Amino acid sequence: MIKQQIQKRNKGDTWFKAITFSFAASIPLLLLALVVVLINKSWLGFSAFGWGFVFSSVWDPLNDHYGALPFIFGTLMSAFIALLIAVPLGLGCAIYLSEISQSKFKEYVAVMVELLAAIPSVVYGLWGIFVLGPWVAKVVQPLLKNTLGFLPIFQGSYSGSSLLTAGIILAIMILPTITVISREVFQVVPHSLRESALALGATRWETFKLAVFGPATSGIIGAVILGLGRALGETMAVTMVIGNRPKIAASLFAPAYTLASVIANEFAEATSWLNLSVLVELALILLVITIFVNGLARLLIWKTTGKLIN
Repeated sequence: MIKQQIQKRNKGDTWFKAITFSFAASIPLLLLALVVVLINKSWLGFSAFGWGFVFSSVWDPLNDHYGALPFIFGTLMSAFIALLIAVPLGLGCAIYLSEISQSKFKEYVAVMVELLAAIPSVVYGLWGIFVLGPWVAKVVQPLLKNTLGFLPIFQGSYSGSSLLTAGIILAIMILPTITVISREVFQVVPHSLRESALALGATRWETFKLAVFGPATSGIIGAVILGLGRALGETMAVTMVIGNRPKIAASLFAPAYTLASVIANEFAEATSWLNLSVLVELALILLVITIFVNGLARLLIWKTTGKLIN
């Protein structure tokens, strides 16, 4: 009787292990299937243009001439602008909520930050068209041109639909991700480290720098990379405010285009099989960029902590 019960338990453990293994294995299999499908559907475009497709700036669907460089440029630049704005704001907000404020007000701020993440991207896009875009064209761009106009990136005519507007709206969208995760990382750091630093005579700033920021560095990098991942793949809000012009311009005031935006705009209206194939190839390029960014993040974390995340 006891032997049968043991056998039943062993059999249950075997089934449990097999089921959980199948769940875990499904994730890399899904990624592999996604890559295979993208490569298969984009092969016609790759055969026609080769690696020159990545470095070409021509986008002419009527004559079947295509190049991905303007979209890669728009994607990377808008994400970079978003990080440039969101990382200082997000980290500052997280530091205030976890280390500085002792009042109930911080809980209201935390709730408002989390609510920003729940707003649909199309709502951000509409707000960008009617509020953010005109404000950027009337206030931000003239201010930047008057103070930093000697730089090529702050020259040109004012436009509400621009690369700068897209970067700002992306910064607002990824701000909750960076803030919430950074705050949780700071709160996980043991209080004994803070107490030790204070006992040695450190100021509040020195305590944070030595006892909190150091142990939390890997988590902060993870928060930034998660925000970057959303910025790279965001579609609707960016499409509504970036101007959607497949040209590379030195000025941030000029309209631009991103990989996700051109796929969303033109996939349903592809004029030929070659056009459809190059759009899928753009999706493959976006996937490669995302994987590269995540790999770079793991490398940075490894160099920071001395070990790979398990």
